[in-house]
Amino acid sequence: MRLPRDLSGRDLIRAMQRAFGYRQVHQQGSHVILQVESPRHHRVPVPDHKTLRVGTLNAIITALSRVHDLSKDEVTQRLFG
Repeated sequence: MRLPRDLSGRDLIRAMQRAFGYRQVHQQGSHVILQVESPRHHRVPVPDHKTLRVGTLNAIITALSRVHDLSKDEVTQRLFG
């Protein structure tokens, strides 16, 4: 599945909360820190920008795939499918 090109940080945060159960821990500047405890403890910063760069989105999806033992396509499908 192709990554969206016009995704905002807020949209990605909502998708991560819905699909994987992440919760907002705090915000540092323009970066929102999300955390999940299951399957293991993981924190990830998400920039609260109007449009995320493709490389930033790809890095976040790669981190999610490692933590949740899913392929990048499966993570993308859960988030945006």
